[in-house]
Amino acid sequence: LRCSPVADEPRLDRPVTLAFRGDWGQANMHRICGWLAQEIGDRSPRESQFSIWSGRGGSDQIAALRSGTADIAVVTPAVAVHLLEPGDLCALGVIGQRDRLVVAVDAALPVSTVADLASVPGVTVATSPDDGVNLIGLAAHKALRLAGVDPGRLSFRYDERPFPPISWFADGEADVLIHEAIMTPHWQRIAAKRPVRYLPWGEQVLAGFAADGWPSATVEAGYLPGLAEDLLTLDFSDFVLLCTPALPDDVAYLAAWCMVKTRERWRRNTPTCRKTTPLSPTPSSPPTWHGRRSRCIRPRPAPMPTPARTRSVARPSGADRDGVRHQRALHRRAGRLVRPVLPR
Repeated sequence: LRCSPVADEPRLDRPVTLAFRGDWGQANMHRICGWLAQEIGDRSPRESQFSIWSGRGGSDQIAALRSGTADIAVVTPAVAVHLLEPGDLCALGVIGQRDRLVVAVDAALPVSTVADLASVPGVTVATSPDDGVNLIGLAAHKALRLAGVDPGRLSFRYDERPFPPISWFADGEADVLIHEAIMTPHWQRIAAKRPVRYLPWGEQVLAGFAADGWPSATVEAGYLPGLAEDLLTLDFSDFVLLCTPALPDDVAYLAAWCMVKTRERWRRNTPTCRKTTPLSPTPSSPPTWHGRRSRCIRPRPAPMPTPARTRSVARPSGADRDGVRHQRALHRRAGRLVRPVLPR
């Protein structure tokens, strides 16, 4: 069934062919692509065609956009986009997801920080590979090196996706887990299988990432079983939708309009694991508007509260609830991404 027309909604007057690029097929990036493909398709002539390519959410998305394989691609976390050298690629916007890169260890290990792992022989770490594409593996290995831990002296078990490493650690097949997706039940079940301790990365690691524009963030006490106090770690939040400057203005506008105006359908069809708060960072520089795309948004800066040791968090209120103010980075250069978040 196609949607019922709304008086002021944008519609395309010609058929289009759009290729999206998401994740492996069953996670949130693919859900985002399917949601937007349907919403854009509902406002396009019936002859329009839409496809969704499987991807990995890292540097492969950039390559697909540059090669023309994809017109719109999803990358996470938002803070890593500039490390992928996006060049002239543009951002349609950001969909909020609150996540962190967390280190969990066997409670029996004689360590209290990540740096202490350097003195423990025979440690096996479950994480993702640092293969030039996977951003989890990139962050994990870089953070270990910044902490003074030589990855070459550790044993690793790798998987592209988070759940196999989480299972290996929970089952005692690894001593250390470095991963994201902390809002999922998999993380909640670890402590039921083995005693666990969560390690802070340490100031040296967080400062090193901050120098590259990658902020730290807090996991609140009690969010994970056995977490007795707030854990300062690395942020791993938000999905960025990227495109090339060649994406037609009216298509870019319609995509961003759908991200704002149909977000209730996305929420209804997306599984929720833990109650999360969308993050809305304070922009570091004003947005650069690009042609007709700026019609979708008229930003009006509003104060954003900054809890101690966390990224800025803002809950929409009043006129903000229509999502217009929160969708600030419509189709602008990804190298200067401001990362707006759709309110929930």
